[in-house]
Parts: sequence; C-alpha cells; structure tokens
Amino acid sequence: MRRAIGRPARRLRGWGGVTGMAAACAFTAAVTLLPLAHHDGGAGGAGLSGGGVATADRARAEACTEPEASLRPSDGGGPNIDRIRQRGKLIAGVDQNSFRWGYRNPATRQLEGFDIDLVRAIAEDVLGDPDAVVFRAIPTNQRIAALENDRVDVVVRTMTINCKRLEQVSFSTAYFQAGQQVLAPKESAITGYDSSLKGKRVCSAEGSTAYEALEKQSFGALYKDDHDGTGRDPDLLTVPNQLDCLVRLQLGEVDAVVTDNALAAGQAAQDPAVELKGKAPFTTEYYGVAAKKGADDLVARVNKVLVDYRAGGADSAWMTSYRRWLAAGLPGISGPPAPTYRGD
Repeated sequence: MRRAIGRPARRLRGWGGVTGMAAACAFTAAVTLLPLAHHDGGAGGAGLSGGGVATADRARAEACTEPEASLRPSDGGGPNIDRIRQRGKLIAGVDQNSFRWGYRNPATRQLEGFDIDLVRAIAEDVLGDPDAVVFRAIPTNQRIAALENDRVDVVVRTMTINCKRLEQVSFSTAYFQAGQQVLAPKESAITGYDSSLKGKRVCSAEGSTAYEALEKQSFGALYKDDHDGTGRDPDLLTVPNQLDCLVRLQLGEVDAVVTDNALAAGQAAQDPAVELKGKAPFTTEYYGVAAKKGADDLVARVNKVLVDYRAGGADSAWMTSYRRWLAAGLPGISGPPAPTYRGD
C-alpha cells in the first residue's frame, strides 16, 4: 500500500523551473507537433506499415541471447523506405521534455538534443533533407504502441533494447550505452539503489526498464500506485512520462526517481538541488532506434546511417553531437558502442 503524503510540498530550484518547462512543452506540443493519433491517409502521415514477422524472428525473440544484434546495414530500399519517400517526410516519435536528449528550447521553441540530431541524420539519408521530419511527441509508455498502431516510422527516444521489447518491435544497432541509477535531492539520506530506499516513495515511468528493475528488486521502496493501470491510477509513483517523476520530486511528492543515468544527468543539470546517487549505474543498457516489427528495410537503412554517424573517430557526427549535448553531464565517453550484427 502506498504511504500517504503528509509533508508539505517543497519546490526545488531548477533550469528555468522544470515544472514550468513541462507546462510550456505541453502547450507548444499542441501548437507545433502533430498529435499522437492514428492516420488513415493524407500528407505527412499516411500508410505506415511494418510488414510481416518471420518465423525466424519469433524464434530469435524466444532465444534472445543477443538483443543488441541487429540486421546488417543496407542502403537499399523496400516498402517502408518507399512509403517514407512517397510521403516526403519521416515521422519520428521523440521526447520533448528530456533536457539534452529531446527537448523544446524555451528560447527558440525548436526541438533539440542528441536524439533529435540522430533523427535528422536519418531524414537526410533517406530523403536528402534533415528537416524533412514530422516530430511526434510521445510519452514513455506509448513508444511501442505508436509503432504498432502505425503512428510513427521510428521511435528515437532513449529507448532501451531488450528481449521483451524485441517481441513487439524491431531495433537498430545500439547508438548509446546507459544504465539505471537513482536520482534524489542532494540532502537526502538515500545513497543509491540499495537498502536506503526502504520505505521511500520512488517514482518511475510506466513501461520503462526502471520500473522493471524495481519489480525485480525494490529494497522495500514504495514504487507502485494503488489501482495501477486502471482509470483510478493516480499516476504518482508510476507516471506516463519520465519527466513527471522529476516534477513529483520537486514538489516533495516522492523521495527519489529511478531512471536511466543518461536522462538523470540531464535532469540534474536542470535542477541543481538533485543529484545521481551511487557511484555507477546498476544496469548496463543500450539505446536503439525502434521501428515496427518486421520493417527490415527501414532497420537496415537506419543501421547504415549509424555506420556513417559513428565514422570519423573524434570528428564523427556522433562525437560532435555528444560534445554538444551530453559531455557536460556524462563526461569521459570516448565513442559510441560498437555495433553487433546477427550472425557475427
């Protein structure tokens, strides 16, 4: 049972006020991003399709010994590539609330970040124009549904590759290594993902690997809402969007957040009153570009984009984007994870 909230709400200082930023993002999403809705046809979003799922894919998902192994890169076409070209736009599911990954710059109102740079690289390769993109803002818990329901071509939204998700979507090779970590106020007695979480209210996003980790080992933390997943769900400890956890933390409604260290580093940069707890992440995870299950031509093409994106060492597009967006909060990374292909 979830502990009642008896303490007065507190407000932590942050990067322009994260609560305010979240509200601003919600408003600008309604103005400048297409809503997350199913398309029957028309310009900008018609006729997405992923194709069938081969028996070999099902067997591979069941075995799943190397979830990060993907299709070999190809610059060829196919039904999904053709459909994107006929439309003239790549439809990408992204975040607009994750500072330095995918967020709306409050000064320019433009989407920016590491994931946004990668989306534009895919659009430039497939369509010859990095701006030929329809960005569709999706919450954490709708990333898979957006692909399954033909709302987007790809999801580029700090999405971890794992066996469970491979049963529902296809992934590119890994483009970033991350891991789960605890985010809490600096003055908190919480020391990391350990027994110091006992009795603490811990927030995570629905459908996230952070929530799955808490299900396996919570250390006595309170992490699941009453009536979770129903119409009576208060969305307090489990929330649709990961940034909601930081807002809950700022308001004193939860004691800690479990999330990817890559996201948490951006949130710590937004709010100097919070910090990552523990010396290192307690998991190793890899982000991939997700596509609809069976969209092999698109996955192979994205893998080809990633080959080019990684190339060049310190002068690569990957490193340029890393230095611009992530190096301040995640220093010391010398390059992207090496790709793994099926059959290697």
